[in-house]
Amino acid sequence: MSDQNQPEPGASVIGVIGLGNMGLPMATRLRAAGYDVRGYDRDDSACAAAHAAGIATTESIAALARLASTIVMLLPGSHVVDPVAAEIVRVPRAERACDFVIDMSSSSPGRTRALGASLAESGITLMDAPVSGGVTGARAGTLTIMVGGDDAALERARPLLEHLGARVIHVGATGAGHAAKALNNLLSATHLLATNEALIVGARFGIEPEVLNAAINVSSGRSGSTDNKMPRFVLSGAFDSGFSSALLAKDIGIATNLANEMGMDAPIGRAVEEWWVRLAAQIEPDADHTEIIRPLEADNGVHIRARSSAVAEPTS
Repeated sequence: MSDQNQPEPGASVIGVIGLGNMGLPMATRLRAAGYDVRGYDRDDSACAAAHAAGIATTESIAALARLASTIVMLLPGSHVVDPVAAEIVRVPRAERACDFVIDMSSSSPGRTRALGASLAESGITLMDAPVSGGVTGARAGTLTIMVGGDDAALERARPLLEHLGARVIHVGATGAGHAAKALNNLLSATHLLATNEALIVGARFGIEPEVLNAAINVSSGRSGSTDNKMPRFVLSGAFDSGFSSALLAKDIGIATNLANEMGMDAPIGRAVEEWWVRLAAQIEPDADHTEIIRPLEADNGVHIRARSSAVAEPTS
């Protein structure tokens, strides 16, 4: 990053609420960039991990709101974001440092719009800035960040965001970032399901999964799933992308609900949602989303993970 994006000496505190798989590496990157970062998480183990990484934490959301002018949220969704925002607002304006909230969670676009209007009444600007790129991208600072909000909010946040992501894309007004993220994740789930199915069909025919995946990666069927998820997390048997099946199911639902709100049927999206819910019910609720291959393998009697030589014979 250029020197002009470095925080000035004595710059205001940046608060980070949610110190989990994504929040902690992002907070750590901001601290390494020179920001005065303070965190908060209701999970004591998350706070302990933050302390080990050199991130100080506060005892409450209210304490953080009194200290940090900008608060970044990395939470499971609107059902958590809304009550956290309410705790910030409950701090009297005269005592509150926070006047800018960046929601980097995967929240509902409609609820984000409503929250933005509500926070504005209390003198707080809301910008949604969800990300794509997973835990690896969070650690490396290579995330794609989809921003919803006005130009002034983006320019205020840009120096901070550029330490977290390689691409900062302004997709529209408040809520547009969350809409873009949900639609992206609907496509990601679609690609992963279709790729799993294709490699299983190929395996039954006798094609090694790695070979078929490599062929697809230099052909028109290539996607983020074939390029990244299959070799790194599925065929390897690692299943450690850091993003759960339940969280992806939630994002799929946000996307299909958005289509409904727009007066659209979105039958492909609904079909993906139905399949995802059906398959996810057969694995642990907190299982990595790449484990969705397990019930597909079981249903078809084909094991393509970890040992591509374990290919079932075609059935007559």
